[in-house]
Amino acid sequence: MPRLGLGVYKMENPEETVEAITHAIKTGYRAIDTAAVYGNEKETGEAIRLSGIPREDLFITSKVWNTDQGYDETLRAFEASLERLELDYLDLYLTHWPVKGSFVETYKAIERLYDEKLIRTTGVSNHHIHHLEKVFAKANIRPMVNQVEVHPRLTQEPLRQFCAENNIAVTSWSPLARGGELLYDPNLESIGIKYGKTSAQVIIRWHLQSDLIVIPKSVTPQRIDENIDVADFELTEEEMNKINGLNLNERVGSNPEDF
Repeated sequence: MPRLGLGVYKMENPEETVEAITHAIKTGYRAIDTAAVYGNEKETGEAIRLSGIPREDLFITSKVWNTDQGYDETLRAFEASLERLELDYLDLYLTHWPVKGSFVETYKAIERLYDEKLIRTTGVSNHHIHHLEKVFAKANIRPMVNQVEVHPRLTQEPLRQFCAENNIAVTSWSPLARGGELLYDPNLESIGIKYGKTSAQVIIRWHLQSDLIVIPKSVTPQRIDENIDVADFELTEEEMNKINGLNLNERVGSNPEDF
C-alpha cells in the first residue's frame, strides 16, 4: 500500500473530480481513497481508466456506508461499489464507521470478500480500541488497516500504539486538520522556512515519519503537486517532538463514539 495517496472526499463536481484524480495519477500518486457515500466512485473509475496506468499499479480504496452495514448488506454494497468503479477487485475495503450492532458483522463480510480475493486488504475506519477488540473477538483475520482522523492537533497516540502492537497500519484522514488555522501555526511555518516547504508539506512529512499512511485531498493541481513533493527533506527528532507537542486532542470531524 502506498504511504501517500489522494483522498477524494467532497469532490462533488464530476468533471473536476475526474480531472483532479487524473492529474494526481499523472503526478505520481498511486493510491486513491474513495467511499460509497462520497458519490464519486463512478468518476474515480473513469479517471483510473483515463490515466493509462495499469490497474495492478494502483491501490484503490472504498468504504461501506453506515446505512448499508450488516453481513449481507455489506456484500451487496461492495458489489454496487465495484459496478460504479467498473473494477474487478478493490485493494482495500473499509467499514466506514462502527455502527452499533452492525460493525462486527460488516467486518465479517469484509473478511469473506478477502477470502474470495475480491479485495487485497481488509480494514476498518474510525474504530477506537474497544471497537477493534470487539472485531478481534469474532474475526478470523484481523483488520490490516484502520483509517482514522489524525493530525498534529489530534495525534491519537494510544490508538496508534494499540494498532502497531496488533500489526494494523493506520491511515490518517483529514491529515491537515482540513486546512484550518493549523497551517498558520508558527512552529510549522518556521520549520517550513528552514526547508523551503509549506506548513502542509511539513505536516505530511510528519505523518510519513510517524509511520502513518496519509491521504490529503485537493482538487487544485498545484496543491496536488505540492502534497506529494515531500521526499526531499527529513524532519529532525526535535522537530518531530515539537509537532507532536501541538496535540490538543481536538477533532475537526465526528467522534466515533457519537457520530
